[in-house]
Amino acid sequence: MENTLIIIPTYNEIENIQPIIEAVFENNLPLDVLVVDDQSPDGTADRVIQMMKIFPKQLFLESRVDKKGLGAAYVHGFNWALARDYHYIFEMDADFSHDPKELGPMLSILKEKADLVVGSRYIEGVNVVNWPMSRVLLSYFASLYVRLITGIPIKDSTAGFVGYRRVVLESINLNQVKFVGYAFQIELKYKSWLKKFKLVEHPIVFINRVKGKSKMNGSIILEALFGVLFLRFNKRKFR
Repeated sequence: MENTLIIIPTYNEIENIQPIIEAVFENNLPLDVLVVDDQSPDGTADRVIQMMKIFPKQLFLESRVDKKGLGAAYVHGFNWALARDYHYIFEMDADFSHDPKELGPMLSILKEKADLVVGSRYIEGVNVVNWPMSRVLLSYFASLYVRLITGIPIKDSTAGFVGYRRVVLESINLNQVKFVGYAFQIELKYKSWLKKFKLVEHPIVFINRVKGKSKMNGSIILEALFGVLFLRFNKRKFR
């Protein structure tokens, strides 16, 4: 077992899961991969099981009974990691929106100068490929909205390519994480910042998925909109 874990949540990612796992391991970094699958009907978990024969000591699978959302999948993965001796724990999408080649630089930042590293689309302008302008504007102004309401000093608070030092996740009561969509990403960063951990953004290029179907919907957007207000007005509880 290595001391770095990459958590990849999946639901119907049969077209992406094998290529993304292979791409992660092609970096030749000392890390493990945990796939948290929400009973994908397309056979995603079965494909992971097949690949575990190729990477028996580095690839792991957790299959959950119900589809409870992205945030719940990550909390499941975090608890799995904390029950083992992982020092650095990453969130990463299965659909190649997050380039596996950025794992090396982000891991170095985490080891050398950060408690939490964010793969940021907006730290150096707007680095998003193949998104419609409406989606780019929604994401960009959502992060601006979060900064204005909460004061958190990062430009991409909804980013999903994130690495944590173990101590950060240990400091947060994961059983009380409230949100499941974009607001989950905001919640974890905000709580980490309130606890005085150091957050560092690393510039990435975000590429919209080519295969598979996006999980974005209106309820996720509304959760983020009102979730930010909830976090701000309950900040004393999170310190």
